[in-house]
Amino acid sequence: MLSAFCERWQPETTTFHMPFGEMTITLDDVASILHIPVTGSMISFSQPLHVDDANALLVELLGTTDVEASRETEQCRSPSVRLLWLRDHFSTITDASSDDDVVFATRAFLLHLVGCTLFADKSATSVAVVYLELFRDLSMVGSYAWGAACLAYMYRQLTTATRFEVRQLGGYVTLLQDL
Repeated sequence: MLSAFCERWQPETTTFHMPFGEMTITLDDVASILHIPVTGSMISFSQPLHVDDANALLVELLGTTDVEASRETEQCRSPSVRLLWLRDHFSTITDASSDDDVVFATRAFLLHLVGCTLFADKSATSVAVVYLELFRDLSMVGSYAWGAACLAYMYRQLTTATRFEVRQLGGYVTLLQDL
């Protein structure tokens, strides 16, 4: 079913060309299906994150060591971390954990969440560290237009999937299953 949608995706109009006409995923669909904000502060990054900057973010916002951060980004061969690494590294939080450890684990959980859902890559095994910047100030998380960013990411993934050599689809494919 997903491959049929990809075959019918028209990047120029961001619509699916179906036998009965055109259809698309709208912001209203995203808000209704995912119940996340579609208005608010825009999610945007000025430039790609370099691996060294990703390592610095991991140290600062997740409390990892330089060695752990470098090892993980080297294993991913990009400024990304494995979802399994996030689960393994931050699953030991207890009531006795320090406040800093709880904040680090909260950020790790949110990074894992967006990596599994809204901004899932084609491998479905890693997440870009650049999203961690959105969780620097946890009080601001609810102010972002997550739905709009999710939809834009899904459109980009669909456009990429229309190329002949591409065999996988990233993004939150649940949006396609609910059409």
